[in-house]
Amino acid sequence: MASEKTYERVVITGMGILSPLGHDVESFWQAVLAGKSGVDKTTIFDASTFPTTFSAEVKNYDITKFTKKPHLHKDGNRGSRFAVGAAVQACKQAGIEVETDKPADGIDRKRMGIYLGAGEGAANHEAFFGAIAAGWNDQVNQMDWLKWADVAAVEMKAMHELEQEANMPAAHLAMLTGARGPIRSCLTACAASTQAIGEAAMLIRRGGADIIIAGGAHSMIHPLGQTGFNRLTAISTRNDNPQTASRPFTASRDGFVLGEGSAIVILETLTSAKKRGAPIFAEVIGFGSSSDAFRVTDMHEDGRGAIQAIEASIADAGITYKDIDYINAHGTSTAENDLIETKAIKAVFKERAKQVAVSSVKSMMGHLIGAAGAAELITCVLAIRDGIVPPTINLNDPDPQLDLDYVPNVPRKMTVNTVMKESFGFGGQNDVVIVKKWISGEQEIRK
Repeated sequence: MASEKTYERVVITGMGILSPLGHDVESFWQAVLAGKSGVDKTTIFDASTFPTTFSAEVKNYDITKFTKKPHLHKDGNRGSRFAVGAAVQACKQAGIEVETDKPADGIDRKRMGIYLGAGEGAANHEAFFGAIAAGWNDQVNQMDWLKWADVAAVEMKAMHELEQEANMPAAHLAMLTGARGPIRSCLTACAASTQAIGEAAMLIRRGGADIIIAGGAHSMIHPLGQTGFNRLTAISTRNDNPQTASRPFTASRDGFVLGEGSAIVILETLTSAKKRGAPIFAEVIGFGSSSDAFRVTDMHEDGRGAIQAIEASIADAGITYKDIDYINAHGTSTAENDLIETKAIKAVFKERAKQVAVSSVKSMMGHLIGAAGAAELITCVLAIRDGIVPPTINLNDPDPQLDLDYVPNVPRKMTVNTVMKESFGFGGQNDVVIVKKWISGEQEIRK
């Protein structure tokens, strides 16, 4: 007779965030519950001539408040520097020492890993395009690449260019924490950090690590990032009132709002957490992933990839759709995403679809792209902790085709035990994570 399959339970023991709504978890959460908007005119670069002149920036971030060794991160891209701040918070909460060669926390760094859904850093646009302009030969109508190289070698910094690589935020966190276990990075667009957390949990389950620092970091608030989304007509152009531009599930939605930031969670085996006496905030019980195999920017019209990922996460958790109390939606505020996500929820949740609470915090903090899923997962854990679900703000003109309970405009007190976090990225990448309330006294091993 085959032996019964068992694996380690995975719990969340620390959280940290740098966001347009706050530089720590509690201030971020209070802003969410107050229905505040982190959207305003773009100041990182001059966006006055762009179709969209606003974004959700992380304002007044000072990395020296989080690290004793800021010189190690001085060339980091915005995402890398945000990740440092978020990771310091999460590690402190979890009882993990940082910035020391001889940690006394008892954690084997060879059994501690990092998995980020991290985005590429911004190019030095002024230097890069200046070199192109200098190298262009009008007389022969072509580039003189040797001249371009001469200018670029002077104006462009090697470390700045290296920081364009999507693995660099994880490298900064390795320096920060001393983690020498498995270190991975994925960039599956808007689903990246949800995928990172889900796959990190699976890695821990099968014994690949005891602790993984997981989450995301990204900033696309730069000329090329905004140009791409404007050309795709994916972001809002509601320049007259930026704070109301992100309006998921409404009839007047016209695109998402570009945001930035970092969110980090500490994932750990229950055995390790109990041994260390670490605080336990929630358990990760399910993960589902799929591809639409359809188009580069469009979700499949029937939501087949989203449905598959949702169903896979429920099966992995060993529960049914009837056990989900709250769905933290991808909810981008684009015409296509909100419609198809609603279809997918209806397909899976059947008769309960209109009874389960669904909301999108992107209505407040904008879309953090690679970091979005992790930031939103933190709100799921806090919803469980406090028995309150965040609202979807700016929901004043409901779309008649979208008829679920989107928790309009004000948070809702309710019992929250099990939460589903959905993320659906460009390219048809779908990732769903389920977390549940941790009940003290449960066994370390899950069957």
